[in-house]
Amino acid sequence: MSGKIIGGVLLASALIAGIAIYYLQIYAFYDEIQASGASDVELTLLATGQPEPILHTKFEAIDSESSPIRFRACFSTDLSQAFLTETFELYGDAEPRVAPGWFECFDAEAIGAQIADGSALVFTGQRNIEYGIDRVVAITADGRGFIWHEINECGDKAYDGSPLGKDCPERDAESN
Repeated sequence: MSGKIIGGVLLASALIAGIAIYYLQIYAFYDEIQASGASDVELTLLATGQPEPILHTKFEAIDSESSPIRFRACFSTDLSQAFLTETFELYGDAEPRVAPGWFECFDAEAIGAQIADGSALVFTGQRNIEYGIDRVVAITADGRGFIWHEINECGDKAYDGSPLGKDCPERDAESN
């Protein structure tokens, strides 16, 4: 009899722990970000190398303080891909990160497919928004836009302990 009680307690504990871990990963650490204006969506200008706000509507975003790569956002723009490619810096080798299922506007698999088939172009939003992390922006031919964070080459080296290259910026004392 006591074996069944102990087994039941262990099973119940495992179930509660599993539910808690699922909740923490999917819901607890994310916060919805309120649109703050023009600077919500920025792309890096070819001419200056500096981020510049672009016209956009329907901005939705989530973020988490627990990780620098949990930021995701969706928006719409009337700017054409032709104008964007002439004005802003393209970003190579970007792969959208999966968002929680409840953040319905961001489907990483569909965005990745559009990048692969060329119907979505990926631009540099801001390099080193946090040390080793770039903000990237994909914009589709029909004006839908998606933002996420990518670990850049300096970030890869910093996080795996490799020596930083000469092209990597200095790290702030707070970042070490």
